[in-house]
Amino acid sequence: MILIGQFDSPFVRRVGIALELYGLAYAHRPWSVFGDTDLIRPYNPLTRVPTLVLDNGEVLIESHSILDYLDSLAPAGQAMFPAREPERHQALKVAALATGLAEKAVSLFYERRLHNEVSDIWVDRCRTQITSVLKVLEADREARSTDYWFGEQIGHPDIAVAAVIRFITEAHPGLVDMVDYPVLSGHAARLEAMAVFQKVAQPFIAPA
Repeated sequence: MILIGQFDSPFVRRVGIALELYGLAYAHRPWSVFGDTDLIRPYNPLTRVPTLVLDNGEVLIESHSILDYLDSLAPAGQAMFPAREPERHQALKVAALATGLAEKAVSLFYERRLHNEVSDIWVDRCRTQITSVLKVLEADREARSTDYWFGEQIGHPDIAVAAVIRFITEAHPGLVDMVDYPVLSGHAARLEAMAVFQKVAQPFIAPA
């Protein structure tokens, strides 16, 4: 398999970490959606990442769809989304909030980076959405006593939340004060200390 995209993207990173945790062999192409569009387009006409090229040449796009496929390769009972309800829909919700949070953070970055005149209304809207989601995630994680969000084994929601927190703090320094979210901060710090998180990582690189 070939994973396309840079690891400063929380979407690409969550897929890379899952590949590592599942022990699936893959090659990494750290192509940028800005600088390497001509390389990405033959695989994904949307020129978005992550893009995963399977061994048979089929191409998967969008992080959740890719993770759904990777879960299908996991041994019985080891998929990183719970198989049973109500944990399954709860885990999907946490992951959706985290990826939605990432989308708002990416959108805000582009607003500030690519426009000569930044819309204060849009910036305030994105900031409000980001802080609102962080508050919900903080409360949800605080209410759980397990080592990871949905038990004693790491799952996709854990990875997604940690990846987006790193992205927000690096792409938007000072936007939010993570001191206000001590449970999430501790959760993310513990995961970032893991070898797999350190392996599948790179400092945020602003597009040229």
